[in-house]
Amino acid sequence: MAATVTGAESVEWNLGDLYADPEDPRLAGDLDEALADARRFRERYHGRTGELTAAELAAATAEVERISSVVARVQSYAELRFTADTSDEARGALAQRAREQATAIETELLFFELEWAALEDDRADELLADPAVERYRNFLRSRRRYRPYLLSEPEERIDTEKSVTGVSAWTRLFDELVADVKVSLDDGDVPLDDALARLARLTEQEDRRATAEAVTVALEPGLRTRNYILNTVLNERAIEDRLRGYPRWISARNLANEISDEAVDSLVEALVARYDIPQRYYRLKQRLLGVDRLYDFDRFAPLDDEPPTISWEDARATVLEAFTSFDARAGEIVAGFFDRAWIDAALRPGKVQGAFCATVVPDVHPYVLMNYAGERRSVLTLAHELGHGLHGYLAQPLGMLNARTPLTLAETASVFGEAITFQLLLEREDDPRARLSLLTSRIEDAIATTFRQIAINRFEDAMHAERRGAGELSVERTSELWAGAQARMLGDSVELSGGYRSWWSYIPHFIAVPGYVYAYAFGYLFSLAIYRRYVEEGAALVEPIFDLLRAGGSAPPGELAGRVGFDIEDPAFWDAGLDALSVLVDEAEQMAGEVAG
Repeated sequence: MAATVTGAESVEWNLGDLYADPEDPRLAGDLDEALADARRFRERYHGRTGELTAAELAAATAEVERISSVVARVQSYAELRFTADTSDEARGALAQRAREQATAIETELLFFELEWAALEDDRADELLADPAVERYRNFLRSRRRYRPYLLSEPEERIDTEKSVTGVSAWTRLFDELVADVKVSLDDGDVPLDDALARLARLTEQEDRRATAEAVTVALEPGLRTRNYILNTVLNERAIEDRLRGYPRWISARNLANEISDEAVDSLVEALVARYDIPQRYYRLKQRLLGVDRLYDFDRFAPLDDEPPTISWEDARATVLEAFTSFDARAGEIVAGFFDRAWIDAALRPGKVQGAFCATVVPDVHPYVLMNYAGERRSVLTLAHELGHGLHGYLAQPLGMLNARTPLTLAETASVFGEAITFQLLLEREDDPRARLSLLTSRIEDAIATTFRQIAINRFEDAMHAERRGAGELSVERTSELWAGAQARMLGDSVELSGGYRSWWSYIPHFIAVPGYVYAYAFGYLFSLAIYRRYVEEGAALVEPIFDLLRAGGSAPPGELAGRVGFDIEDPAFWDAGLDALSVLVDEAEQMAGEVAG
């Protein structure tokens, strides 16, 4: 199968809104100035945070925000260049230099949060109640949640300074190793993302099997190295939790997400209890494909005899129409990403796998990276990332400390963007089998975002527990835990091929952001609830949704969700979303019967 030509081959972002080029004198100057400002800040405030008036506390926090924004601008520029081509050593060197300088600046500033967290509750509450700190109230309040887990200032300085040789260093190595993976297929060597995308385009099971086997072969070199990186990160998390006193391996992630351990447990338990939904769907998928057995590499197989290749221009037009149909303001913002080269979509060697939206700093728009492969899933991925872009763009005026959305709500606009784009694709299609194909694609994406992520969460949970109890995990043991977690989700509806056991080894989340993945399920179900209300209420819900997106991270997730009428601490909230997914499978079964009839 020849590489698909989509028109996205030349779609690269322009980072000029950050810096002109790597030699831009402002880049080094900004870092040096930020370090000097951080040292002056320390000289001025160290040891006296507890003595500040409310107005002085607000002014100090504003200065921290300003310095941090400068650092974020430099670091974002360097990191974005590097993700676009991890094979370029000069790009890697610049990214590392930015990380090291950012760490030096963070080390100078960290005393401020430590001293603020150390204040007695009565004094802190008095300051937080003062109107002078209104802009930073949620940020300051949220930082005090870490109080039980903070170390002394000298210990925190050591931990911060060594971070550049810890997880961030292992993450960079892991990303470089995965970006270098090339899959040998009949038409030549292709990037890993390209090979994986073909599983959604190949119509013959044996062709999918051959492609999956080629992926497994490509992952084999360096498997032990990637497993060692994973083990090192697992152990570092264990050491961190022990020293700080976190009760569970995921507690630090939940704290960062501003959600309780109990609420996350409720989410996970709700999805595990409904594994019957993906199993029911995959049994339907087996019948639709007409195969004796459905394998892991068949889950995204197309129902179309010749799945269409969607050009970049068509994808752009579809996504813009979808966002504009929601609101003209949303369409205008999203159009800017295309018109002003804020997207990097080309498949190229050395580029990181997957997709993301980087919300950089408040005075600079977000940037989107993806690997556009021309199938429907790529169109929905584009809509997903541009939803993130819309969210980040709308929250910009809040400033850096308030604009950052907790991971639990970060998927709100992205999943909503997918939903409205899918609905547009469905409305355009008249052919019953093509409509069924669209619906099954939607269900598969929903399963991947919810049930699969919870299965991955169960894999992570098992890994962290075993690493802490039994020591370093072998490649075989890591693969057993991976396959076991997937098998529990799939039941007897899907047979896992032997090669799939190593496919954990290209997923970056375990390395860069341990515990992150449940946020996908959280965000999907939350956004699905919003979308269902939007379908019911229409224009009446547009402004509340905009208000939610504009709020960024300026309030706790529970409060933000409450503004649109949802209680995310209520276990029944998840049941409603899961029932909606079950209804989608009902619709697919009914539509399949009509097509067959």
